[in-house]
Formats: sequence, structure tokens, C-alpha cells
Amino acid sequence: MTGLLLEDRNAVIYGGGGAIGGAVARVFAREGARVFLAGRTRARLDAVARDIAAAGGKAETDQVDVFDQQAVEKHAEAIAATAGSIDIALNAVSVPHDQGTLLAGLSLEEFMRPIDGFLRTLFITSKAVARHMGRRRPGVILTLSEPGAKLAVGGILGHGVSAAGKEAFARLLAAELAPANIRVVDIRPHAAVDGPAAGSYTKDLFRPIAAAAGQSVEELLDGGAMAQGTLLKRLPTLAEIAEAAAFLASDRAGAITGTIANLSAGALVD
Repeated sequence: MTGLLLEDRNAVIYGGGGAIGGAVARVFAREGARVFLAGRTRARLDAVARDIAAAGGKAETDQVDVFDQQAVEKHAEAIAATAGSIDIALNAVSVPHDQGTLLAGLSLEEFMRPIDGFLRTLFITSKAVARHMGRRRPGVILTLSEPGAKLAVGGILGHGVSAAGKEAFARLLAAELAPANIRVVDIRPHAAVDGPAAGSYTKDLFRPIAAAAGQSVEELLDGGAMAQGTLLKRLPTLAEIAEAAAFLASDRAGAITGTIANLSAGALVD
């Protein structure tokens, strides 16, 4: 068995310039994958690619609107034509949304924004890559959800429904794609403690929640109220999420599909 988990694999990461997408891309490249980074912000994609190149890895970037189905399909076709296949795909796209507003103050638009946004891009990217995956080369589609998929708390109606939808999508897609030798695994991390420092949109997302608790966002995540809601009394790091993603994308996890990898630090127990 090779020492590199993802040697000679071609991996596309949508939202590759983001905190989680960038962290996963760096680990994928370290483990031997040729990484294709796609997203809306060229500067952030290029910054991740430079880190990968500096470490001796292979990365290419493309500015792609992941809500544009035709553009995403064209991009996937170009990768398959250049690399020969797409072996791994991760959707790490972020969709700004509301957390903290109860039903009485929540508009229909605010409720639907994460549901439509996250599931739309997940459908578009999964459909684009699936046709270039599997058969003789095993394929892996990784999705991301959140503990809100199963938490019963107020103020996260749209967020929680979208998270549950992403997990249902992964389970159902796994059943459809298994005959084509494609695995689908959802990763459910809690908020990454070092996400805001890496440019995650969670810094803005959690500011009202932190303020209500009399804390800064950093205090909320690092030992504060959100961390105290987990069994481990801490939140996962970007490195832990990325390392788990690399394992799940590898042949060492070849019997894992149609399931949720729970990285919530014990906020949820299965």
C-alpha cells in the first residue's frame, strides 16, 4: 500500500478558497492528489494554490460560479479531458444565512436562502462530476453538513433544514451511484475553532450569537458557550476536518458510503 493516501487521484474542490475547502485542498495535495480548485474569488483560490505549490504539490485554479450549472459542467468536462478522470469531489461552498432569528421574526426569504443555496449548488456540482467518476477508478463525492441537521434548538430553522437536507441528499445519492463504483460520504463538523482566523464566513455568522452571550466570536468558539455544548468541551480544528476528509476519500475508507462522519466533538452522539 502506498504511503500517500491519494496518490495519482484527481480531486476537485468547490469553494476551494474557503477555510474548510482550502484546508482540505492542502491535505489532499500533500497526500498525492492533483487538486483542482474552483470558486468565485480568484485571489483566495490562488493563495491556496501557492501554498500547495510551495509544499511541492499540484494545484490548478478556475474562477467558477457554482450556481451556474452550465459553467460547472463545462469546468468538470475540462478537468476530465485534461486529467483523464475526476476521482474525488468536495463541495465546500458557503452560503451566508441567518442564525439566531426565531420564526416570528424570520422572513420566508431568510428561511429559504440556505435551503435553496446549499442544495442547489450541491445538486449542480454532484451531477457535473458524477458522469466523470467511477467504473474502473473508484469515485468519491464528499459533502459537508452541520450539527444543526439534528439539533433541536431555536433560531436555526433555515440552517437546520438545509443541513438535514444535505445529509439526506448524500444518503440517497450514495444509493444511486454505488453501482457505478462511486461512494458518497457526508462530513458533519461542528464550527471550526480556527475557522474565523482562516477567513471563514462564520466570523460574521456567529457575531450576533457571541454578542448575546457577552463574548467575542473567538471566545464563543475557543472554550466558550459553543465549545461547552460538546462532550469534548472543544470544537474541531480545520486540520482535523481536512485529515478526516483525506481518509474518507482514500481507498482505506473503501467500505464507507451513504453515511455521516460525525466530527461534532460530541455535540451530537449517534
